[in-house]
Amino acid sequence: MNAKKTTKPEPTAPETYAARANDIARLIDVLQIELEKHADAAKGDPKCWGRVGDLGKVRSDLIDMVGFMSGMDREEVERFLTD
Repeated sequence: MNAKKTTKPEPTAPETYAARANDIARLIDVLQIELEKHADAAKGDPKCWGRVGDLGKVRSDLIDMVGFMSGMDREEVERFLTD
């Protein structure tokens, strides 16, 4: 008797793309929530420069991500922010 091996089909590229796009949208939502909480904490301690540094790191990472997705170099993204 031949045992038939059943395997779960691999997800397609469109299915994986949709799942990852959904994850990114959810992460952006979480980032917004965390930014709001961070801002509230900063208001409670206005002399603290540590939170400014936190935002500098987030800003830098976002510049890199936007550059990656858009094909722009870092300087182009930074110019966009100053316009």
